[in-house]
Amino acid sequence: MLSAYFKEARPKQWLKNVLVFAAPGALGALDESDVLSRTLTVFIAYCLVSSGLYFWNDIIDVAADRLHPKKSQRPIASGQISLTSARVIGTVLIVGGITLSAVPRADTAIVLGLYAILTFAYSVKLKHVVLLDLAIVASGFVLRAVAGAVATETNMSQWFVICITFGSLFIVAGKRFAELREMGSDASRTRAILAEYSEPYLRMIIGIAVTTTMVAYCLWAFESADNATQVSRFPFYELSIVPMILAVFRYVLVLERGLGSAPEEVFARDRHIQIFAIVWVVVYGLGVYASAL
Repeated sequence: MLSAYFKEARPKQWLKNVLVFAAPGALGALDESDVLSRTLTVFIAYCLVSSGLYFWNDIIDVAADRLHPKKSQRPIASGQISLTSARVIGTVLIVGGITLSAVPRADTAIVLGLYAILTFAYSVKLKHVVLLDLAIVASGFVLRAVAGAVATETNMSQWFVICITFGSLFIVAGKRFAELREMGSDASRTRAILAEYSEPYLRMIIGIAVTTTMVAYCLWAFESADNATQVSRFPFYELSIVPMILAVFRYVLVLERGLGSAPEEVFARDRHIQIFAIVWVVVYGLGVYASAL
């Protein structure tokens, strides 16, 4: 029984919450114990809230999920968890997570509260509103990064915000694109909003989002290099552009191959993306900490 609750909490999705480390990590502040503890607290809080929202999402979508070849195996849709217990557990997780997020700073609870409201509104109604469904899901990624910045009182570059925003839109539009290709004519049966989109239209959004993300990242990297304290330094920030662009192009290729309906599974399995991500972390990390010496 406990395994069913754990599965329903979607631990694989917790990978998204790593974004709370983005703002303090970009400034090289995670080696400070206070900053690290605050960020870890927000990460745990986000995991609790997001898991609680998954419980409520599956309660609301239980009828549609039972028609889906994969979603029908979820604990609530398959009947392993009763709707009553799902409501209780979901609510406790959400309230507990928002309460925990106030420990580093009270303002962080406002960010998580906004995330919970938008996500719940999405599950109830907004996921059926064309374009707004993409915007709401993408905003969830942005709010994760904002929560990490608020909790640690870290400033965010405008280019960082733009990069996160359009990068999130890229992932969400890619997910819809992959779902449309995977399900074909049956796509709207399991996700009604897919009837409003076409592959060419989503491909256009993906193209715009990818272009803006890459331009914003380049400008953020150059800005970070300009703010470096060393007069003479190795161009780590500038070099970090290479693995970042390669990772993005690799993900576009994954989408074109008809995959990407579950982004977390792509990131967990695709060795090319993992290698590019590791190289990026190393190169950008060297830029952050070398410039601080």
